[in-house]
Amino acid sequence: MRMSELFARTLREDPAEAEAPSHKLLLRAAFMRQLVSGVYTFLPLGLRTLRKVERIVREEMDRAGAQEIRMPAIVPSEPWHVTGRWEAYAAEQLMFILHDRAGRELGLGPTHEEVVTPLVGNEYSSYRDLPVNLYQIQWKYRDEARPRSGLLRAREFLMKDAYSFDRDLEGLGVSYQKMVDAYKASFVRCGLDFIVVEADPGLIGGDENHEFMAPAEVGEDLFVACSTCDYAANLEAATAAPPKDAPFGDDPLTEVNTPDAPGIRDVVALLDVPAERMLKTMAYEIDGRLVVVLVPGDREVKEGKLRRAFAPAEVRMLEDADFARHGLAKGYVGPQGLSGATIVADHRVRGQPSWVTGANKVDHHVTGAVAGRDFAVDRWEDLATVAEGDRCPRDGGLLRIGRSIEVGHTFQLGTKYSEPLKATFVDEDGMERPFLMGCYGIGISRIVSAVAEQHHDESGLAWPKAVAPYHAVVIVANRDDERVMQAGERIHRELGEQGVEVLIDDREESAGVKFADADLIGLPVQVVVGRRGLEKGTVDLKVRTTGERSSAPLDRAARAAGELLAAAP
Repeated sequence: MRMSELFARTLREDPAEAEAPSHKLLLRAAFMRQLVSGVYTFLPLGLRTLRKVERIVREEMDRAGAQEIRMPAIVPSEPWHVTGRWEAYAAEQLMFILHDRAGRELGLGPTHEEVVTPLVGNEYSSYRDLPVNLYQIQWKYRDEARPRSGLLRAREFLMKDAYSFDRDLEGLGVSYQKMVDAYKASFVRCGLDFIVVEADPGLIGGDENHEFMAPAEVGEDLFVACSTCDYAANLEAATAAPPKDAPFGDDPLTEVNTPDAPGIRDVVALLDVPAERMLKTMAYEIDGRLVVVLVPGDREVKEGKLRRAFAPAEVRMLEDADFARHGLAKGYVGPQGLSGATIVADHRVRGQPSWVTGANKVDHHVTGAVAGRDFAVDRWEDLATVAEGDRCPRDGGLLRIGRSIEVGHTFQLGTKYSEPLKATFVDEDGMERPFLMGCYGIGISRIVSAVAEQHHDESGLAWPKAVAPYHAVVIVANRDDERVMQAGERIHRELGEQGVEVLIDDREESAGVKFADADLIGLPVQVVVGRRGLEKGTVDLKVRTTGERSSAPLDRAARAAGELLAAAP
């Protein structure tokens, strides 16, 4: 391919709408262009990289025994209503909802459990048919509230989603591990540095699940990792070793006046106590009954953990009007003296001898509140956020928090979808049972950005060989010199004959512009053909990732470039 013909116009300045390095560079290097917020056109360079990621993932899926299908992007609402996810996605305003001319409610699929489950249920009816794993690579749609960082948080994105169906838990475990192994192989081949972490299932649901995180400074997903063992989890699912139980305090329960101080910060400033000595009392309705959740004042309640602790009950935080209905003083609630409420405390509440908390009276708090003496705890659960420096739940090592990009997620769903959708098979004993399912997602387009985040420098992108749009570029430094042009054409042709995917920069631009664009686009190997080199019978070579420069005789330039490419990561 000739740069003079390639549909690509690089940009010298960072686009105003771009914040993340990958977003800036993919726009500047002419890999993509924004149509509207969160929606992008892939230009030839970007599409080649996208297709290479897609091919790697497809090869690993096929190697793991999954079979490719293609499901519609437009999905009917009925099965989503059966599983309850239509309402859940509507509440989060994530679903693009539309109606056909007959008024039927439809959506643009953000995921396809409600499509694939009835499909397999209608086609397979016996344990002899199992296991089966079906996957697709297809565009997905989610109405993100704040699309940002280019492909990292987009409204339209390319995804590989797979769905396994098994007869029992043992089979599900085998299918799940095959997918985990395939994911690891895919990310290694794409050149990604990644970590596998325990995760929160979110709206997908299910039991055991893992996220595959690519560490990056711009990552929106936080994860914790132990400094001394392999424990890792995203912040939504992370847990920490509970503190040692503190002895009961002997301070008396004392009411203090705290006017206009309904928040933790207000009381901390007024009473000069640290936030970790404050007992935060959060009120919820769970299946219609009042539940009070206790966490230290320097932590937050992780509602995902709370929902899992009370699943499948509906969990709702109290709104302003609800407090009066329950006889609670908003901003001044404490666990002591509450009647008719279930009190659930995070394990960290055991770690202080006494607490400062609300007095259940406007403009008042109490000091010296002791668990077991002044208030009873009905349930102890892991409900609070994890913080930097907490202790690992496995070996007690220090937990560190890092930023990352989620590039894959695997779930053991069990019967979450097969039961409500009545997708069943007849087992060996003649009994009808629901399929045990797993689902497995990889963000194909997001991987493009994640690789760009991990493989760039101040000059531009520096693609790993496996996903680079082309392997090499031949830069004709002196376009007006016929001998230079002929030498560049010959090297370009010889590299192509070796099977190297190669560009030739034959544009009528200065050598400086060509060098800058070569670094910006980030192909693994650069071959520079110039007048000075020809006079010595040599060409210059550069490895983009390391910046290593060398020269080679003109008659073996293509071979030397091929050798550098073979050694490139």
